[in-house]
Amino acid sequence: MGSMFRSEEVSLVQLFLPTAAAYTCVSQLGELGLVEFRDLNASVSAFQRRFVVDVRRCEELEKTFIFLQEEVRRAGLALSPPEGGLPAPPPRDLLRIQEETDRLARELRDVRGNHQALQAQLHELQLHMAVLGQGQAPTSAATHTDSPSEKTPLLQAPGGPHQDLRVNFVAGAVEPHKAAALERLLWRACRGFLIASFRETEQQLEDPVTGEPATWMTFLISYWGEQIGQKIRKITDCFHCHVFPFEEQEEARRGALQQLQQQSHELREVLGETERFLSQVLGRVQRLLPPWQVQIRKMKAVYLALNQCSVSATHKCLIAEAWCATRDLPALQQALQDSSSEAGVSAVVHRIPCQDMPPTLIRTTRFTASFQGIVDAYGVGRYREVNPAPYTIITFPFLFAVMFGDVGHGLLMFLFALAMVLAEDRPAVRTAQNEIWQTFFSGRYLLLLMGLFSVYTGFIYNECFSRATVIFPSGWSVAAMANQSNWSDVFLAEHPLLALDPNITGVFLGPYPFGIDPIWSLAINHLSFLNSFKMKMSVILGVTHMAFGVVLGIFNHMHFGQWYRLLLETLPELVFLLGLFGYLVFLVVYKWLHVSAAGAASAPSILIHFINMFLFSRSPTNRPLFPGQEVVQSALVVLALATVPVLLLGTPLFLRWKHRRHLKGRHASQLQTEDELKTGLVDSNDASVAGWGTDEEKAGCPGDQEEFVLSEVLMHQAIHTIEFCLGCISNTASYLRLWALSLAHAQLSEVLWAMVMRVGLRMDREMGVAAVALVPVFAAFAVLTVAILLVMEGLSAFLHALRLHWVEFQNKFYSGTGYKLDPFTFTAEEE
Repeated sequence: MGSMFRSEEVSLVQLFLPTAAAYTCVSQLGELGLVEFRDLNASVSAFQRRFVVDVRRCEELEKTFIFLQEEVRRAGLALSPPEGGLPAPPPRDLLRIQEETDRLARELRDVRGNHQALQAQLHELQLHMAVLGQGQAPTSAATHTDSPSEKTPLLQAPGGPHQDLRVNFVAGAVEPHKAAALERLLWRACRGFLIASFRETEQQLEDPVTGEPATWMTFLISYWGEQIGQKIRKITDCFHCHVFPFEEQEEARRGALQQLQQQSHELREVLGETERFLSQVLGRVQRLLPPWQVQIRKMKAVYLALNQCSVSATHKCLIAEAWCATRDLPALQQALQDSSSEAGVSAVVHRIPCQDMPPTLIRTTRFTASFQGIVDAYGVGRYREVNPAPYTIITFPFLFAVMFGDVGHGLLMFLFALAMVLAEDRPAVRTAQNEIWQTFFSGRYLLLLMGLFSVYTGFIYNECFSRATVIFPSGWSVAAMANQSNWSDVFLAEHPLLALDPNITGVFLGPYPFGIDPIWSLAINHLSFLNSFKMKMSVILGVTHMAFGVVLGIFNHMHFGQWYRLLLETLPELVFLLGLFGYLVFLVVYKWLHVSAAGAASAPSILIHFINMFLFSRSPTNRPLFPGQEVVQSALVVLALATVPVLLLGTPLFLRWKHRRHLKGRHASQLQTEDELKTGLVDSNDASVAGWGTDEEKAGCPGDQEEFVLSEVLMHQAIHTIEFCLGCISNTASYLRLWALSLAHAQLSEVLWAMVMRVGLRMDREMGVAAVALVPVFAAFAVLTVAILLVMEGLSAFLHALRLHWVEFQNKFYSGTGYKLDPFTFTAEEE
């Protein structure tokens, strides 16, 4: 848990991997996920690296895998995930996997091609049979008259110049959407010297390409004349018609039909055998493909990592550089020794100094992952700086609950998140593909705390679906007011609204034990009372939250050794913030504690006092809260204004003085130790040269660079000063969104209750009828509560709480300019 408050220490290590065991070592590191490799061949193109041939072979295999996977999906089958963690295969297995994959792909292509060819032949036979079946009936469709039979001559026998002509036939099939155009073109081109009959097939035929059933149009065209026949054949070819031979004699057609039926039966048997063999091949693919995919992806990842290594001068080992958590170095050394033991030469690991900023490593659990994600969405923390996530676990749900406080709504959110937490280990829940569900599921623990805190603030506001609950006896007594005020029947008739005076003895018995007294829900000044309470509460929470952020910056300065920033930045910031807005909080608390009900009517206004504080003036009608208030206010304003030049000029001038002293000291050292400078041993005790360096140097903190430009530092500090000073004002006002969102949520809940549930409860009907009528009323109330108050209002409060943490809180101490440690791991490949 210690790494949650600050990122872990990360070291730069150099690995010497024997060439014979390099693949095994990197594969083992991928299984453990301990290191992030640095590319030592950044200047070398991807095509000139050592293992580019192996990477290409893996990529070719992946292309083959895609083809096999598509064939399995085309057959309506699913690939099961591989069982257990499969290690990366040894390099010698690559050739075996490649040969078996190519053989399976070749068999699958051949079988699939044969299957498609057989289906096309069967389709042709079915069309031919449909055409011959049409020829068994008279062709009367095109003539709309009593057509003669085929034995009746179309032309009268005796005499005439055309007595030699013989009637010919063209039969075939065409797609239905082309039939009308084909018939029209035939009629126009042949000028009516033909008889055409078009008919739909009685049964739908399976398309050999798409596999979907489709209806075809068969046609039978009778004509005479060779030229007419050539035109018909050309037109049918243009329409891609299936043309089949058509015998003139009916007996010949019957014989041909029987022969086609026999061929179709034989072809179906062959097609069945082909499909059974195809299913066997697909079964082997279905069994072998998932583990092969995982293994080849791991192998490719290993070779890509090896491509980032450099080769030693003797070509006997590979040299790699990697980032690794310091506490994982023993595990890294042990893993490399185990992996390289078979090679006879052990791999070597040793730490090396580095001036680059290391990556940030923060280990998370199921519970802390969502809160860390909120922080990382603003920016990944700089190396070893304070991590806001542990504090966000409490402050984020609490600020959300301040805006969303309602016992009923918070309980619904809590139960929804609790259901997700209890079912988090179920595979169906974890692997759901719905994007909205994945968003809710990933933040289930965040929703759990948001709902729990909303229940807590709902008890403080005394609101449950906008209704007040009486948990403890009220602190106000109406009986005492009635007895001592002599309320008569005439007085009660003339005054529909009655006032409770806390100055009368026995009317106000004391504060409510927890939260707001339920009697306030009946008061006409209920909204005014809550406005005053929630507005002051928002200011107090806001100033406290911002001051806590400034205090967290102290730990950053102390850890990085920047002690001067405590005096020149943190102290002026605290004086400015607490001297102005901390004083405002003091006034609010002081007025709560020292102004009683008897003096409430003449109580001074805090707002007027705060305005007069900046104007250095006083108001005759607004008496002071305590003696010497004007002097205190003037001193605080002067002190706050005096911190601005310190905040603006203190750090740049100190860094300039420190840089000049450093240059003078280095110049003196160079004059005295010129020989040591040549050997690189000057200032050997300096941690940034001979050792690992401080965390400040690793994190690349400003002020320690060789080149110091005063104008840039002044510009940076001016921006920081203006942002902080003006931000204290705007950020304090920004926390008033807690008040606004809380009131908006309460009023929406009240409106929904008044317009839905109250209408249903006031129905003057019999008990049974009213109970039935309340069912749709309650259903509408439940749907609107979930849709508007839980989803829409919840999302609004979530976004406002997010803004308060990113802008108002984290801006005080968190830079977010780092980058995550991205270890080399096979976890993504297995998924």
